[in-house]
Amino acid sequence: MGSEKNPRRVAENEAMAIARMLRTSPQKLNLVAGMIRGKKVEKALADLTFSKRRIAGDVKKCLQSAIANAENNHNLDVDSLVVAEAWVGKNLVMKRGRPRARGRFGKIMKPFSELTIKVRQVGESA
Repeated sequence: MGSEKNPRRVAENEAMAIARMLRTSPQKLNLVAGMIRGKKVEKALADLTFSKRRIAGDVKKCLQSAIANAENNHNLDVDSLVVAEAWVGKNLVMKRGRPRARGRFGKIMKPFSELTIKVRQVGESA
């Protein structure tokens, strides 16, 4: 006599993961997300592992979470997964400041971002 199961937000052959409050600007995060869009997950993980960008570690963590969701929650084959979508959104912006010359105040904006990664199973085993 329980409540009905929540409908899936993604298709039967997809899984997703969301990383919130990433301490970087959405513009910088989108450069890293663009690096992995459309690639097979093994290649995307390798690219993120050897990327010089600081935020690549957090993107890799989110991708690994999406892969784990696909395997454990949706019973998808890990070897046939590709990064179907990776999109970036804005989150809060901390406003800080610094006193400047002649009584002025320099604004310092510290933006946060969020990242959503969707992986899809492709191939004959779908």
